[in-house]
Amino acid sequence: MYTEKVMDHFEHPRNVGEIENASGIGTVGNAKCGDIMRMYLDIDENQIIRDVKFKTYGCGAAVATSSMATELVKGKSIQEAMKITNRAVMEALDGLPPVKVHCSLLAEEAIHAALWDYAEKQGIEIEGLKKPKSDIHEDEEEEEEY
Repeated sequence: MYTEKVMDHFEHPRNVGEIENASGIGTVGNAKCGDIMRMYLDIDENQIIRDVKFKTYGCGAAVATSSMATELVKGKSIQEAMKITNRAVMEALDGLPPVKVHCSLLAEEAIHAALWDYAEKQGIEIEGLKKPKSDIHEDEEEEEEY
């Protein structure tokens, strides 16, 4: 059901925790399944993500996608981080079961929410960044069939 990489990131999650005085903090959830993901970014003066941490309440796939998302953004510029999609997270984990795809959407949205918070604190605009949804379930009506 789950790939070896998903199981590895669930059993040994990377970058768990909080960053004190984080440059940006994003919290997103999915009311339908109960998953909540919080991502903390430490961004330097050159807009490079120096450090990233997460706290996730949810299923194994939610923990694994959070862990992988942090690995994908660490050391990246803000613009590179903006290009990390839920598909990139899933591919990095060698796939997710169809009913767990929403977890990868949460991970992408958590990155964007933390970047949004950073942009608001800095008084800047990040090209292509839209105000994040606090509940990704808002766009998930097609998943009702599962």
